[in-house]
This record gives sequence, C-alpha cells and structure tokens, in this order.
Amino acid sequence: MNQGPNHPAISSGLKNLFRTLASRNYRLFFAGQSISLLGTWIQRVAMSWLVYRLTSSEVLLGTVSFLGLIPVFVLSPFAGVLADRINRRRLLVTTQVLAMLQALILAGLIITGSIRIEHIMILAVFLGLINAFDTPVRQAFTLEMIEKKEDLSNAIALNSAMFNSARLVGPAIAGALITVFGEGPCFLLNGLSYLFVISALLLMRIPKVERKTKQQNMLHGLQEGFSYAFGFAPIRIVLSLLIVMSILGTPYIVLMPIFAKDILHGGAHTMGLLMSATGGGALCGAIYLASRKTVVGLVRILPLTAILFSLGLIGFALSRHLWLSILLLIITGFGMMVQMASSNTILQTIVDEDKRGRIMSLYVMCVMGTTPLGSFLAGAVADRIGTPETLVIGGSFCLVCAIIFMRKLPALRAVIRPIYVEKGILSEVVLGLESAVQLPRPPAG
Repeated sequence: MNQGPNHPAISSGLKNLFRTLASRNYRLFFAGQSISLLGTWIQRVAMSWLVYRLTSSEVLLGTVSFLGLIPVFVLSPFAGVLADRINRRRLLVTTQVLAMLQALILAGLIITGSIRIEHIMILAVFLGLINAFDTPVRQAFTLEMIEKKEDLSNAIALNSAMFNSARLVGPAIAGALITVFGEGPCFLLNGLSYLFVISALLLMRIPKVERKTKQQNMLHGLQEGFSYAFGFAPIRIVLSLLIVMSILGTPYIVLMPIFAKDILHGGAHTMGLLMSATGGGALCGAIYLASRKTVVGLVRILPLTAILFSLGLIGFALSRHLWLSILLLIITGFGMMVQMASSNTILQTIVDEDKRGRIMSLYVMCVMGTTPLGSFLAGAVADRIGTPETLVIGGSFCLVCAIIFMRKLPALRAVIRPIYVEKGILSEVVLGLESAVQLPRPPAG
C-alpha cells in the first residue's frame, strides 16, 4: 500500500501534530522562539564548560547553577501574581531584551580575555532574576497566543518540542564552536538570537484581555495562589512529584562536564553528544505528546514516565561506555520531558483562568526554582562520594516517589474526571454518569 508523503493518513497525522500552528500569533512565537532557544542551549553548554575550564571544580559548577536558578525559586510566585494582573506580552519583551544584554556582556568579557569566575556568578544571578519573571509569564501567555483553547495541550507539547529540538542541536553546535573558537562566540550568537523572539512578540496581534483582579495587595494575591494550589489534591500532588524530580533527578545535567571529561575521558565534543542525546530523547517525548488528541490519560502517564526517567538516570550513572551512556540519556530525556510536560498540561487544564499565572509560577518554581537546591546539593555530594554514586542515590529516591505517586492514581482520577466533564473534555456518557456531577473545588483562598 502506498504510504508516500501525500498519503491521507500521513497528511492527517502531520496536520494534527502541528495543529496549533494554524494560529498566527503562535506561529510567530514558534518561529522566533525556535531560534532563540537554539542560542540558549549553545550558551548553557558553553557556560558549564567555561566554569569547569576556569575552576576544575564540581562545587563551583553546582554553585553557578544554584546562583542562576535560586531567584526563580524566590521570585517566580510574585511573577505569577503580576501575570494575573498586567499585560503579559509587554513583560515578555522586557525580559527578552534584558536576557540579550546579559549574553552580550558575557561575550564581550570572554572575547577580551577579562572573564573571571566572579563575573560569571554575578551575571548568572542577573539572568536568574530575568528568568524568574520571564518563565512563568511565558507559560501563562501560551493560552493567549492560540485561537482554539482545545489546542492548549498541543501548544504545550510543541513548546517542549522547540525546547528539546534546540537541546538536540544546540549542544553539538556549542561543542564544535568551543573546540575551534572558544566559548566567546557561543554567548555572542545567543545574544543575537533574542532579536528573533523579540520581533515575533512585537508582531503579534493579541486581543485585549480584561484581568479579573480583586483589590488586594501582592502578598494577599500570593497567599490566595498558594491556598488554591495546595488545598486542591491534584495540583498539590503533581507539584510535589515535580519538586522531587527537580531536586534529586535533573541536577545530572549540571554534572555532565564531569561525565564527559573524567568518566568517559572525552572533551567538549563528548559533552555535546551527551547533551544532545538527552535532547533527542526529550524531543521524541514532545512529538509523542503533540500527536495525542486529548489530555485524557496523562495522569496515568505521569508516574510511568517518572519511573522510566529514574531507571535511565541510574543506568547512565553506572555506564562507562559512551554509546551506552548516549542510549540511556535518550531514555532519561524522554521520561523527564513527558513527565514535566504532562504535568504542565494537566495543571493548565484544571486551573481557574484568574489564577493561571500563579499556578504556572508554582510550576516553574517546582521545575526550575528547586533545581538550584539540587544542583548545589549534587555538587557538594559528588565532591565527597563521587559523581556516579550521587546520581544513583538521586535516581533511586525519584523511583520510590514515582511508585508512591502511582498508588494515588485512582483517587486523583476520580477528582479530575468530573472537571474534564465540566470543561467538555470528557462526556458524561463516557464516564457512565447519569446525573449532574458535583465538582470538587479547591478553597478560594
């Protein structure tokens, strides 16, 4: 049977996979952000390699990562309150301009040969402050860019596909650039890449949105968001698993230079291959999620992919062969991406619209904000007991928590399903419900 590129089944599948690109605003964002994220990953790899080249210290690797992410933990909840009150696009343009400035300053310091570890630490904090506002606002802005609300899950998956496509390609480019030219051009390219996403944001036509905000101060809005999130079991449990995975699992990325140089006996090119393998697995996960037509079933997928991530991480820690390590990182990347993107989709699907910014800020705080604690802890532990042993311990804890989450599935699904009925995601006929459903609701705060 002919299965060429013009076959109806293939065309339909591709149309479903990229259905959110039918929205003009999201199409602009997708194009600009794809280029910007490529620059971001080039800079991330160059930053890790630069720190390790200057210091040869596992502790400082973890410290720089800690300094770059701790502002997200402290400030992103406040950014979430702002995201529910002000123009999100305007704030995103501001953060992108500031991030461009940070990258260009680093490029200038490296190219002129005046870079020191103190400069890196200060600029890492500066970028962390920017990301504390940029990331939660960008997450909440996704719904404003799409024309059909039912495409939200596809948009989130495509965002992940963008991120992980860049993670697949960016580290390889960074490895080649560092080998030939050094780290300076990596930061310069990242700085210039921000021009594309800034242009995309300015070209969007976003309908004016009236924010339903109460006359309350920042702290009261913050308290309302926390009460809403942690008073509602599905949100609380999803965020809790994210915290564990971020603190104990994801710091393996920060320790990658050690695996590349000291354990696998390679150089910047080896590190690029390892980072690209993680991105390749994550990209496969993003494509899988984008191809799904419904959010139904994602709650069941969460613990399964968390278990897959944990087993892949433990295997990578024990591997001493490059190609086996690459294979295990593909598995690890797939599990990590699907677990985190599914969590994002579930949260955005069940949250009340007037609290979307605050819930997404908590999501960002759990994914990115707790990572510095894990990075700092991983660097200190690795310095004492060894890098592979540190990852084995972290992966084992993640595995236990994923199994605990799995045991809570029946109760979670019982609470989430009626919400999906109310929003039209599921029909009462499918659920076998014959009477009106009384929806459980989180406290108003």
